[in-house]
Amino acid sequence: MNFNEFNLDNDLLDALSYMRFEEPTQVQVQAIPLILENRDLIACAQTGTGKTAAFVLPLLEKIIHRKRTGINTLVIVPTRELAVQIEQQIQGFSYFLNVGSIAVYGGGEGKDFTNQKIALKRGTDIVIATPGKLLSHLNLGYVDFSKVEHLVLDEADRMLDMGFIDDIRKIITFLPRERQTLMFSATMPDNIRSFAKQILYKPAEISLSVAKPVEGVIQQVFLVNDVQKIPLIQYIINERPDYKSILIFTSTKSKVTELVRSLQKNGFPSKGISSNLEQSEREEVLRGFRSGRTRILVATDLMSRGIDVKDINMVINFDVPRDAEDYVHRVGRTARAETSGEAVTLVNPRDMHRMRSIERLIEKNIAKQQPPEELGPGPQWTTGRSPNKGKRHYHKKKRNFRK
Repeated sequence: MNFNEFNLDNDLLDALSYMRFEEPTQVQVQAIPLILENRDLIACAQTGTGKTAAFVLPLLEKIIHRKRTGINTLVIVPTRELAVQIEQQIQGFSYFLNVGSIAVYGGGEGKDFTNQKIALKRGTDIVIATPGKLLSHLNLGYVDFSKVEHLVLDEADRMLDMGFIDDIRKIITFLPRERQTLMFSATMPDNIRSFAKQILYKPAEISLSVAKPVEGVIQQVFLVNDVQKIPLIQYIINERPDYKSILIFTSTKSKVTELVRSLQKNGFPSKGISSNLEQSEREEVLRGFRSGRTRILVATDLMSRGIDVKDINMVINFDVPRDAEDYVHRVGRTARAETSGEAVTLVNPRDMHRMRSIERLIEKNIAKQQPPEELGPGPQWTTGRSPNKGKRHYHKKKRNFRK
């Protein structure tokens, strides 16, 4: 199948060709016709399946054939990185169209707020916003959402996890009851389904490969002690000189700093990104990574769903994600849109129980490897309870015995 079969506007098809979009992904094949039919939709599709284009393309098609009366479409997202990412994709798809858009998020300079205010007052076609900052504008009284025809909730599970549900409920009170509502989520727990029933009308449903990495991802696990992690990462990168784009996730901002410093010291050009940076600095780091100027990007967990970069060769989990589903999102940054990629996870003894949870979720046992000989042996894989739990149990018994 190709995009011509959706009967999209020729200018939109030209933009797709210019951006080298050739064949629609599975979620696009299923979602685009339903959205064009004005159906409400719940789509469960993981990171990397092309879900942004799945809702942006049909909404653009509808907008260009409607009379302009103000803000037409509102897209709500959990993070400013995702807001910027979606707005950039909209700009690409609408390159030959007369469609305006604005990303509304916090953390910028005063002029950013002013630019957002101007666009909202004028009534730009598409608004992509984080909940908190959008509410700030709404509470000031100059935003008119009375003509909104489409509401999109992207990364709905993430927004509920981050505690945005009350903000979203408040925002919805500013919207017309008669509208098309689209909900996209990587997972579909009960609280998401319950929320969907409250705001969607007889929605169609799409569910694709929930909580499993895409087929093109080669997954590897190395069993390591903490002191072996950085030397192992340097070894892995050194063995792959042809990899032009490597993304490393860590659990803390301090580890980002430590790892970047070590990589740079050993001749591996790299940049770090975390909430310690100003928004303008974060955007500059991401631009460098997207353009290929930066080969290695080290990021905190916060960024796991906010980086949209094509052709990432490898994702490395410096730490095992706390939530098994976050593993899927991290790994999903590589092997995007049916390409191939490599994902490596470093597992110390404390995190073995988390790795077991991940394997249960993805229904796959990943082969466990030892570090290279020159780095010394790593720990042995255990299939029982967490080593920490065992130690606590032992010490409790010992104290009771002494009494």
